[in-house]
Amino acid sequence: MHIRNRIVSMLRLLKPSWLRLLKLLDIPTSQNAKWGPNTKISLLNYFNYYRDCAKNNETVNLSETGFRVFSQFEEDGILLAIFGIIGMKNKIFVDIGSGNGINSNCANLAINFGWNGLFIDGSKRNIQEGSIFYNRHPDTFIFPPKFKQAFIQRENINQLIENEGFAGDVDLLSVDIDGNDYWIWDALNIISPNVVIIETHVEFGLKSIVVPYDKDYFFPGKHPDYHGASPIAMNKLAIKKGYRLVGSNIFGFNTIYIKKELAVDILPTVSVEEILKHPRNLRRYELFEDIKDWDYIKV
Repeated sequence: MHIRNRIVSMLRLLKPSWLRLLKLLDIPTSQNAKWGPNTKISLLNYFNYYRDCAKNNETVNLSETGFRVFSQFEEDGILLAIFGIIGMKNKIFVDIGSGNGINSNCANLAINFGWNGLFIDGSKRNIQEGSIFYNRHPDTFIFPPKFKQAFIQRENINQLIENEGFAGDVDLLSVDIDGNDYWIWDALNIISPNVVIIETHVEFGLKSIVVPYDKDYFFPGKHPDYHGASPIAMNKLAIKKGYRLVGSNIFGFNTIYIKKELAVDILPTVSVEEILKHPRNLRRYELFEDIKDWDYIKV
């Protein structure tokens, strides 16, 4: 073991080629800490802690549960706490606007908890990277998630998902397409997720507005802040579809909903105002000034 460590230390001096050499020698790198035995045991203990909270009918504040494994912010911890409380029903996810599926809200569940599902993204490169990663990963190679390259529109989203073999109940839907997120969820009916995490546009503050649907929209469009729906508007859509707001990431723009009948006493409904308390949002609200007179739909 000492010799192995010395080899690793020597190779680190050969930057930038040392990672390639480590791979050739099959020596684990620090990336493996995301799915190694210690990580899996810790995550399982965390999950079981929230299972016990549910059994004991203890109220949980999701704002205290977040941490990152693969997710961009602390969504991994929040989602794992939620599923500890409501249970993992079929361990299926659909990730719309997934990127490469590695830095994803669904990756921790796929790699460390044996979930399967569908990643959809418009980038050929992202789809290739993700497919290679999951097809070679020791935890997923035997039954990797599906990857689909497509330009996502409300006109095709249900057919895209159905064509890949998914329909009905799923545990998790993640939507992050930097634009038509609201309209995609509004149109989506082929699946019925227990939990939805979806991006909103905090720059719109507490206004109940949505940028009109544009099936050909591609970020940044005609202005980088002119897209999407406000948290208030997204919450109204969630209520219409039978969901309630239970949390968000620390900055308030990745909002998290569960079916309204699930874990009512344990995961209390939170207000939009509550998830927008981070001081960053005061500066984000100022960005609306440049586009305040543009076209919006009030909902």
